[in-house]
Amino acid sequence: MRPRPSKSEKPLHWVGSSKRDLLGFPERVVDNIGYALGVVQLGGHPPSAKPWKGLGPGVSEIVEDDTSGTFRAVYAVRFRKAIYVLHAFHKKSPSGVRTARPDVELVEERLKAARRDYEARYGKETD
Repeated sequence: MRPRPSKSEKPLHWVGSSKRDLLGFPERVVDNIGYALGVVQLGGHPPSAKPWKGLGPGVSEIVEDDTSGTFRAVYAVRFRKAIYVLHAFHKKSPSGVRTARPDVELVEERLKAARRDYEARYGKETD
């Protein structure tokens, strides 16, 4: 049985195939991203995280390099009560630093799905 999260630890929810995709990465990368997501759950900002461009504040990515390439996990912290992992992928963009369009579009779609899931689980947020 998994221990209940402490009051300061936000639950982590996986959108789509993000967890399965992450678990397909090299073991060291999985360990490092998993640790970084744990830091995020406790309200911290891991050194390997940076803002995800294009979707405004509250969406970030963890970047891990390995001998087999660069791996990313995109997550949303814009929800008050939970963290959502939106996408995990091996960056293979032929356009240099730019992330491939299908990955960008998938993050956008999954952010919308995360909002729907959040509202179903926790209700709508009011600011």
